[in-house]
Amino acid sequence: MVSNLDKICEKINSDKFSKFMGIQLLELREGYSKMAMTVTENMLNFHNMAHGGAIFALADAAFAAASNSHGQTSVALCMNINYRSPANKGMRLVAECFEESLGKRTALYRIEVRSDDGKLIALSQGTVYRKDEELV
Repeated sequence: MVSNLDKICEKINSDKFSKFMGIQLLELREGYSKMAMTVTENMLNFHNMAHGGAIFALADAAFAAASNSHGQTSVALCMNINYRSPANKGMRLVAECFEESLGKRTALYRIEVRSDDGKLIALSQGTVYRKDEELV
């Protein structure tokens, strides 16, 4: 029998943009997600380091996964990001998203993007609106 969390994982894994970016779901539980991506040549900016948009995309994917992990459709209202260290071609980045506050209509999340060796690349915070509809 397939659990609701398994169905949510299937939905997250079907995300076309995440597939395009090479973003992989590593772990999902209620209020938490862990996702990874390797920086490729096509993700580099003119400084020859990972483009901020690529790093943001990974953080956003982790944010979307964690915020929808309860099975209730959640959509972003606001998200900010602070870049702390550069990421280079070939570097594997891991984003972990933690639920900080869950309400009936809104929820707040903290997202950490780190290199494989644990160096902080970016720190993000996001707020979602929780719609009155089931995700799966």
